[in-house]
Amino acid sequence: MPSKIVWGITGSGDLIAEIFEVMEEVSKMEGVEITAVVSKSAVTVLEWYKLRDKLNNIAKRILVEKDSNTPFIVGPLQTGRYSCLLVAPATANTVAKIVSGIADTIITNSVSQTNKTGVDIFILPVDQQRGTTTTILPGGEKLELTMRDIDIENTNRLREMKGIVVLEKPQEIKRIVDRYL
Repeated sequence: MPSKIVWGITGSGDLIAEIFEVMEEVSKMEGVEITAVVSKSAVTVLEWYKLRDKLNNIAKRILVEKDSNTPFIVGPLQTGRYSCLLVAPATANTVAKIVSGIADTIITNSVSQTNKTGVDIFILPVDQQRGTTTTILPGGEKLELTMRDIDIENTNRLREMKGIVVLEKPQEIKRIVDRYL
């Protein structure tokens, strides 16, 4: 039986290239099946970074958000039709909503409702440490970003939530998938 993973993608360009590289490797692993759930904001980012075709090669199914419960992925997640929910990358906005109990997007609703079951949830927030980080723009240019204290605080709150594992680096995703094979 394949290890079925729901991969939630939010509207962050930070770490997106690295995450796609890892997910491409994961998609080639025997026994892995990926369903991508793409937020409305992620659609824009995927187009900007020219990753739509790459996503088509990685995921068996791609579900694009229409509203917080459409297309319907929560039921299959809750009933164990999937091994886990992975959200990578997770924007500061998505993390803030999750830790505040707001479930108004397909990603935040999926986390909220899946967290009521025993299905594992893994989240890779882009804002994890105080200070400055460098991200790569679609054309290869570098952009310096300074993390806001509130975003770091929310990531720390996310780490404390029961049923959610916060990943620090894209490379950790492979270790997670190995657990299910």
